[in-house]
Amino acid sequence: MNREETCCFSGHREITPEGYPEIERRLTREVERLFACGVRNFCCGGALGFDTMAAKAVLRLRESCPQARLVLILPCRDQTKNWSSENRRVYAEILARADAVEYMAERYTAGCMHRRNRRMVDLSSVCVCCRLRSSGGTASTVDYALRMGLSVINLAQAGPACSP
Repeated sequence: MNREETCCFSGHREITPEGYPEIERRLTREVERLFACGVRNFCCGGALGFDTMAAKAVLRLRESCPQARLVLILPCRDQTKNWSSENRRVYAEILARADAVEYMAERYTAGCMHRRNRRMVDLSSVCVCCRLRSSGGTASTVDYALRMGLSVINLAQAGPACSP
């Protein structure tokens, strides 16, 4: 995968119901813009919330632009074990439609989420995020992306639609 043609996503698991449509609109527009600028590979971490929204946006783009690739970089094979049946169903659909899948671990370990986030950033030149807090997994990932010289686009900056 060419780093200049690759984007990763990072965001909060919780997005407020009132904020969801606006973040989804911004995300769809940004994915389309990045594709028009030459990005072809979109790395998603497979978590609930923003990650799922991002994967769906890439899959929608792929319907009209088959060169768009959804690359899932997943923390572990059993990450959905405590999820609801509906969330597991959506995850399975996304997993089945992904162009590539990479797991950081067979089973959950203390560092598998961190390794997943670092791997996505290391593959990418752009990070699209929904970040409202200065701590937590999203903040750590975005801070790492900035240190690594990625362009960072925060979809939450135009107004809080993700819950803190």
